[in-house]
Amino acid sequence: MDFKPVFPVGEANEAFAKYFKGQSYLNMLTTEGVSVGNVTFEPGCRNNWHIHHAAKGGGQILLCTDGEGWYQEWGKPAQSLKRGDVVVIPAGVKHWHGAKKDSWFTHLAIEVPGENTRNEWLEEVDDVSYNAL
Repeated sequence: MDFKPVFPVGEANEAFAKYFKGQSYLNMLTTEGVSVGNVTFEPGCRNNWHIHHAAKGGGQILLCTDGEGWYQEWGKPAQSLKRGDVVVIPAGVKHWHGAKKDSWFTHLAIEVPGENTRNEWLEEVDDVSYNAL
């Protein structure tokens, strides 16, 4: 699959690098009202397990724009993602997302507004589990 980003890829995601295995890039499209980040993952890159907490509302929506990737909720099988897929992640759900081993992957990460929202970053997605996908 050809990788043709819809939005500019952005800079290396150094601010969140400790929560990713591999190289990711971040281009914040807006932080006004609703935060929308264009996140690009090099092949094999994925973020750690994490939870979007909120007292009310909150969560995250992923709009997949390029390449192929994975999304997985704790205790469930991983879902294959491709351009045009939408993932709605309710607040309180432990999950991870990232690129497939042989593909770049980009999604828009939309932070759903809520009360007392925060992210809790957890353990890495281990190589054995990831490579089994």
